[in-house]
Amino acid sequence: MMVVGCAGFAVPATRYFKEYLFVEVQETHLAVPGPGTLRRWRREAPTGFEFALLGPREIGQEGFRDGKVVETALRTLGEVATELEAKAAVFVAPPDFPCSRANKSALKDFLKSVRKQFETVVWESGPAWKPDEADDLAEDTATLAARDPLQQGLSKRNIAYYRLPGPAGHKSRYEDPAIERLAEIAQGGAAQNATYVFTNVDMFADAKRFKRAMGI
Repeated sequence: MMVVGCAGFAVPATRYFKEYLFVEVQETHLAVPGPGTLRRWRREAPTGFEFALLGPREIGQEGFRDGKVVETALRTLGEVATELEAKAAVFVAPPDFPCSRANKSALKDFLKSVRKQFETVVWESGPAWKPDEADDLAEDTATLAARDPLQQGLSKRNIAYYRLPGPAGHKSRYEDPAIERLAEIAQGGAAQNATYVFTNVDMFADAKRFKRAMGI
């Protein structure tokens, strides 16, 4: 099974809902959408639509270590999840988060704890981690380690979460050869239950072209 979506509503939500059945809500990374916005999204979303929430930035800034800041951030995220009936949360490590023994230990404790709150927990390790190393830690904690399939290949696990940041950063778009290559890679993981999330500036159009290339 394959799910394709974007990191946020790149177009008005009503238009987005006509094209996709998944979104990774970005607003929760920096602030909290108003209750009216949350209720409108839930009301307008089609049957079967799934919301994932991007975890608050301060959690990564705190090194995923327990404390009042992280506790408050998770409580707020939980309130948004209740409003949207969201079962998934995505946490992104800062770029300078090293793959040290202390960080691995803190991350394990955090992920195991947050798994009690969310059915699906995804984390993105950043450039300092090897993809398979991140996958191993994710497997130990019953979570998912996000990766870029074009740069890092497919996960070996049965359930996978892929984030596509753009070929040259957020402000770049994927040209047709890259979309075709991505489709080839994705077909190699046809047995996976995989989620593909485009996070670049042209994500709405790029994800749509990827869906077309995959025949979905």
